[in-house]
Amino acid sequence: MRVTVVGSGTLLPNDRHRSPAHLVEYGDQRILLDCGPGSVHGLDRDGREWRAISHVAITHFHTDHMGDLPALLWAWTHGAGPWHGMRRTVVGPCGMRRVLEAMSVAYGDYVLEPGSPLEVVELEPGGCRTLGSGAIGIRAHGTVHTSESLAFRLDGGGCAVGYTGDTGAHTPLGSFFSGVDLLISECSVPDGSPHCNHLSPGQVADLALAAGARRLVLTHMYPTVDPDEAVAVIRAAGFAGGIDVGTDGLVRELTPMP
Repeated sequence: MRVTVVGSGTLLPNDRHRSPAHLVEYGDQRILLDCGPGSVHGLDRDGREWRAISHVAITHFHTDHMGDLPALLWAWTHGAGPWHGMRRTVVGPCGMRRVLEAMSVAYGDYVLEPGSPLEVVELEPGGCRTLGSGAIGIRAHGTVHTSESLAFRLDGGGCAVGYTGDTGAHTPLGSFFSGVDLLISECSVPDGSPHCNHLSPGQVADLALAAGARRLVLTHMYPTVDPDEAVAVIRAAGFAGGIDVGTDGLVRELTPMP
């Protein structure tokens, strides 16, 4: 299983940290977790075949997490080449189809008809779905960011990837992410922040420790968060696994534990 951080930032302009997008590749499945502004060009920049993406999983409907979804659907419609006609799936929270239908009215028919069959799957918290041939599965868990927001977990080939999306501190997420090889976690605000719908470094540490994650990737940092200080806080809390401060283009290859 290979994970590429396509976009590691927020909606604030930063060419090294564009809006959230994370590509998970396993077998013939290519799953893009969120599709924030800059994702489509970022995939090409990183040498990842955007035409071959089989699934897009959207955590919630904020612009920074799905602003490039119409662009990706347009690119599939007009530039899919040898992948023309391949079946694709958009996974999202309840309301995903309604949002796509509204986009179709605003942007054009290609949103729902991107040159190939498009399946729209709405997952409720606790929902799960087998992807493609069944070699990999996706599970959803509600978060406390918005009324519909989800975290995702992907399991396949003896490896597991967790992605928080946006969330505040939420104890059940520790069990949901239990034993993941890689936890991609937002780390948006400094400790002591009044914002309760995003995670701080100390809260990320609590989550990673509760989950027993092997490796941690910190993403979605606002300028008020110092990356080095965030890592120091997480280390001081006792997390001994690998820690990466997410940057666009970061790649991690996952292998099952022996």
